[in-house]
Order: sequence, then C-alpha cells, then structure tokens
Amino acid sequence: VGHCHPDVVKAAHEQNQVLNTNSRYLHDNLVDYAERLSKTLPEKLSIFYFLNSGSEANDLALRLARQYTKHEDVIVLDHAYHGHLTSLIDISPYKFRNLEGQKEWVHVAPVPDTYRGLYREDHEDSVTAYADEVKNIIEHAHKRDRKIAAFFVESLPSVGGQIIPPAGYFQKVAEHVHKAGGVFIADEIQVGFGRVGKHFWAFQLQGEDFIPDIVTMGKPIGNGHPLACVATTKEIAEAFAATGVEYFNTCGGNPVSCAIGLAVLDVIEKEHLQAHATEVGNFLMKILKEQQIKHPIIGDVRGCGLFIGVDLIK
Repeated sequence: VGHCHPDVVKAAHEQNQVLNTNSRYLHDNLVDYAERLSKTLPEKLSIFYFLNSGSEANDLALRLARQYTKHEDVIVLDHAYHGHLTSLIDISPYKFRNLEGQKEWVHVAPVPDTYRGLYREDHEDSVTAYADEVKNIIEHAHKRDRKIAAFFVESLPSVGGQIIPPAGYFQKVAEHVHKAGGVFIADEIQVGFGRVGKHFWAFQLQGEDFIPDIVTMGKPIGNGHPLACVATTKEIAEAFAATGVEYFNTCGGNPVSCAIGLAVLDVIEKEHLQAHATEVGNFLMKILKEQQIKHPIIGDVRGCGLFIGVDLIK
C-alpha cells in the first residue's frame, strides 16, 4: 500500500496510545481482524494464528502439519525458499544446498516450470507429468517407510524464478498428498494480498475447486510492520490444541499489529489496489513483450498482476 501510508500510520499511532498486550489477552482487534481476513478466504480456512514474521508463520505451519498427520516428511519444490529459521532452511533447497545439504525427511520435486523445466509448453500434459513427479516421490518415500506430513509450496514460486504453475497442478498434487495422509500448505508470504490482481490469493489462480489445508501470510500483510498469519481448518487446529501445549506469541497479533492489519485491508479495498495490480501488471507485461520481440536475450516474459518474471537467455 506504499511506504508510510497515512491510514496505516494513523491506525498504529491511535492503538499505540491506548493499549498493547500479548495475544493471551482478549482484545476486539484480534477478533475483528481474523473476521476480516476470513472473508477473503474459502470458508473452511477459519482458524487464525497471528505471528511476527513469514518465517514464524511457516515454522508454525510445519508444526501444525506434523501434529495433525503424525508424519514427519515434507515435499518442497526445487529452488524454494520458505524462511530463515533452522526448520525452514531445511525445507529450502535455495539455502540448504549451500549449507548442510538435504535432510532425509525432505523430498525435492521439480518446479512446474513450463519454460525451462522438465516438461515444457510443447508437452502434451505438463500438469499431470509434474504432479506425477510428486506421486513418484511419495511412492519412493513409502518404500523407505517414510510418511509425508506436507507438500509445502509457494503459490507462485518467487525465489525459484517467478514461476506460474499450470492451472490444475495443485489439485492433482493435493490428491496425491491427501491420499498419503499429508496436508497441502500454500505459502502466500510474497504473493498474497491482491498482488496477482485477478484474485486476492495466488492459490486461487489454480481454480475455485482448489483449497489448501494451511495458508501462510507475511510481508504485505502489515505493510512493513512485523505481522504474519497462519490460516487453517478447524480439524487441524483441534489436533494442534489437543497436545495441551497452547500456542501464544508475545508480540504476534497484538492489538497494534491487528489495527495495522485492518488498516492495510481497508486501504487495499478503498484504493482498489487489486484492480490496480491487474491494470499496471497488464501494462508492464505488454511493454515487456514488445521488448521481447526486439531483443533475443529475452527468452520469456511471464506473470500475473504485479508478479512478473523476465527470463534472460543466451
């Protein structure tokens, strides 16, 4: 919503003058904010945990998945980056390949990239081919007595190269993952909150029939203020609560953070920023494609809203 947006600054200032407590204390802002967020998501994603950062959100998503499934293993996409905590470096090939390497509970699937990937635009059914790669990973893991807790993926892989997965890929992968007793986690930390223009969440690009089991949010959620969120289903949240180890967060989801989160949603709505992302994104794609005709170094221009990649080639 732009640096130091006056509405966001005002909301923070006003709440700061009144009260700031941790999330163990009841406060209307937490409930109001959760309600507002829930209106942007499919109905079954109805439980919200508020945190300070995207990394915290992804770490909690991992805990939720493992507690619910009672499994350990995670499938991620190649080149993925999910955060800077130890648990997330372990599921980020972008990082662990330069550090301690791949843990035995981590499985890496090829990126569903139809430009540079294994199965390209000329493939008769790249969606099924890429989903089958995940299915093969699951089968191979089962042969080694390993069980899948989650398929953990950015709705649009960003660090991995601004990739737009072909529509239908998530549905097919979710089918294989659910069959294996795992859950589907959509990381919306870079791509959520209307950035893709057409939809509020990037996973919605896959079609109305696709709903993740867990969605993580960060970055744009607080417009620079440390705020993040995990949204999930009642069943998963109940399995997590059943441990008796309650989740709370000293600063995550405090009244000031929630006031800021509400102000950000107000600005996105009031200033029609989702439509703006579509409009500016389409304009940018158009002029980049004009450049592509002139310059052989531009191999591919791809994107959606204000999530755009230009692939330079030899």
